[in-house]
Amino acid sequence: MRIGIPTEVKNHEDRVALTPAGAHHLVRSGHDVLVQSGAGTGSHLPDAEFERAGACIVPTAEEVWGEAELVCKVKEPVASEYALLRDDLLLFAYLHLAADGDCTRALLDAGTTSVAYETAQAPDGTLPLLAPMSEVAGRMATQVGSWLLQRPAGGRGVLLGGVPGTRPGRVVVLGGGTAGRNAAEIAVGMRAEVTVVDLSLPVLRAVDQEFSGHVRTVVSSAYAIEREVLEADLVVGAVLVAGARAPRLVTDDLVARMRSGAVLVDVAVDQGGCFEGSRPTTHDDPTFAVHGTTFYCVANMPGAVPVTSTLALTSATLPYLTALADGGVDAVRDVPILRAGASTHRGVLLNEAVAAAHHLPWTPAEDALRP
Repeated sequence: MRIGIPTEVKNHEDRVALTPAGAHHLVRSGHDVLVQSGAGTGSHLPDAEFERAGACIVPTAEEVWGEAELVCKVKEPVASEYALLRDDLLLFAYLHLAADGDCTRALLDAGTTSVAYETAQAPDGTLPLLAPMSEVAGRMATQVGSWLLQRPAGGRGVLLGGVPGTRPGRVVVLGGGTAGRNAAEIAVGMRAEVTVVDLSLPVLRAVDQEFSGHVRTVVSSAYAIEREVLEADLVVGAVLVAGARAPRLVTDDLVARMRSGAVLVDVAVDQGGCFEGSRPTTHDDPTFAVHGTTFYCVANMPGAVPVTSTLALTSATLPYLTALADGGVDAVRDVPILRAGASTHRGVLLNEAVAAAHHLPWTPAEDALRP
């Protein structure tokens, strides 16, 4: 199969969907790999390394998309790429369609078969293709939040770890999943006072055990969220409902009553965001002010650390990319984790949560993918 790796075009998205090592593996497996010139530059992976691995370097995105049978990307297609979608194409990428009606309609109109990393769920309920970027985004959330709390950045002027004789900064993490636990891990390492809020008692027990009681755990409710957020210096929104829009847990009224200079980092903004005032921002213009607080809502946070992110992501995706290259649409039907990630096929929507978000009809993948 001909596999295309285009250059990512979102703002400061310097990840690439395949490494030279992955290209070498695919070529040795009998596939052709087409890499757009410069696709790996932001991750310090030059064209020459891909060529040595057996990939073919092509100059334009149009050639990659036009010649490939399977396109593997990091982030969802943007408007400039919609015209490159077609009905005999298989697309493998992060899609986050519940928060992106335009991309959903573009995939349906083109008839493209698409598989989303973030909804590819294993039988044990884990999300192995989402997990590595959730780890990166969670850790970044605390680092970024810590910086934004400094007065020159517009923050309260709080050092998260404090010093002897002072109170440490208070960090509230909404969501005890992969991103939330990683945000908490960095905050604990910085000696902040950390609280994790989650609906699930088993999740909170796991957090308590993981951090040996050094993190407060709180069962989520509107009352509990209000109490914790009002006392926070940094709030990290990290709630995930696989494939669906994130729940809005922090209202505009609540933000208006927060401490002046507090920081809110919305890791879930690519799924619509955890805060009422959230809207996607870019690495060029990452923050905005709401009622005297600072919101950071960059939708591709891991793109800022592409050397780390590319390796972490491709290590997780390569086995499934290989399965797609070997089996095509049959692999989407036959491999459970890929079937769980199936989003669109021949103009039919395959994900119930995405359908609910956009009030569209849908068909279970098991039915739509039958030969």
